[in-house]
Amino acid sequence: MFELFKDLGAWLVDGDQWAGQDGIGHRLTEHLQYSLLATLVAAVIALPIGLLIGHTGRGAFVAINLASFGRALPTVGLVVLVFLASGLSMWPVYVALVALAVPAIVTNTYAGMSAVDPEVRDAARGQGMRGHQVLFQVELPLALPLVMTGLRLALIQVVATATIAAYVSFGGLGRYVFDGLAQRDLVQVLGGAVLVALVAVVLDLALSGLQRALFRHRPAKSA
Repeated sequence: MFELFKDLGAWLVDGDQWAGQDGIGHRLTEHLQYSLLATLVAAVIALPIGLLIGHTGRGAFVAINLASFGRALPTVGLVVLVFLASGLSMWPVYVALVALAVPAIVTNTYAGMSAVDPEVRDAARGQGMRGHQVLFQVELPLALPLVMTGLRLALIQVVATATIAAYVSFGGLGRYVFDGLAQRDLVQVLGGAVLVALVAVVLDLALSGLQRALFRHRPAKSA
């Protein structure tokens, strides 16, 4: 076991391992591209849905159950299905990653909106606020912690699952996992897994720090 981790350390610090199209730097860039773009698209789709059903209280049952259905979809099977239908493109990977990220964002956004005290909403309306003002000036700021949690969960899930790009012959850090398995190179497999885990941890810490900064610098409301 010690020798394995020693070989892993040597693999990670080898300068040649970081160079070229198959190098760690390039694979890391690809992995971040897949993950960040898929999470961004999922947020564009899921945030309005979560905000709408949380604000109006309508369609929650349907939206949450559809989100749960999306979470239950087998990711690899979805990739292969879309891949066969669309041909040699990255679309299957993005479709699968977006489908994976949407449920966490929808459910957490809805939960955050639902947790807002109804008396706060009533007070805002009593002050003459319209529907969109209540949503963006009262409900969303209060729901933001859970919304951010949903984004963090979605991003971590996507980073971990973006390795499937290599399953259909594309790039990312998953290349080391699948190529290592094919070559029976345990060090390469372990190296790919460690890099994916490190990326997930770093991105989660970054979003967590952003969340703390947002709430730390939120101005206090005057009485």
